Amino acid sequence: MKKSLVLFGILFVISLEVSAQLSVGVRGGFSTSSITYRPEPGRPAINTANFNAPLFGFVAEYFGNKNAGIALELHQVSLGYTQRDSISGGVNQTELRYLKMPLLSNFYFGNSGRFHIKLGPHVGVLMNAKDISREVVDNPIFLPTYGQVDDNPDRFMYGLTLGAGLSKLFGKSTLAGDVRFSYEFGRPESQNRIFDMNSTTIEVSLSYMFQLVPPKWKKE
Repeated sequence: MKKSLVLFGILFVISLEVSAQLSVGVRGGFSTSSITYRPEPGRPAINTANFNAPLFGFVAEYFGNKNAGIALELHQVSLGYTQRDSISGGVNQTELRYLKMPLLSNFYFGNSGRFHIKLGPHVGVLMNAKDISREVVDNPIFLPTYGQVDDNPDRFMYGLTLGAGLSKLFGKSTLAGDVRFSYEFGRPESQNRIFDMNSTTIEVSLSYMFQLVPPKWKKE
């Protein structure tokens, strides 16, 4: 976590030194994620139910010109899954809480009211794994625990993020809302208890940003 914060600070300072326009702010909303997996070779893929959680973090957005830029963000976001046994009614639910850092290319269309598209990679580190509910313990095709002492989940996450939304300019301030889809290439399973698995996340959020460095094109 400390290394990620230091890296975020270094990149922020570099952006400030070379920026044409720089805005910083906060982002908040909620995420819903699920895991699709195969417990062993030859079995069909199994989809878990969604896990919902809040998200919040910081945003630094740099613009090289009026309609295109790049954003570095640092968020706390929770991924996870919910599984219910159709026979007993028991529920297994796990939360994997990450410090996530997207680096997104931003493309804007419009003037004070704008449509935007965001695309880029993200990385992150696992802060905490918690088994919220573990009511089904004897079903071999269910996902294993990740919050127990001996589970030792992989702490690194990486993937791609795609988003779209609307933003509105108010002088030096910007209010933006967007919806994002993230696909994870990494997985928490580190003991080969599951043959294959992947995770997807949908994020709905609202960001507020304040301009620190005025745009170069307004000075020209």
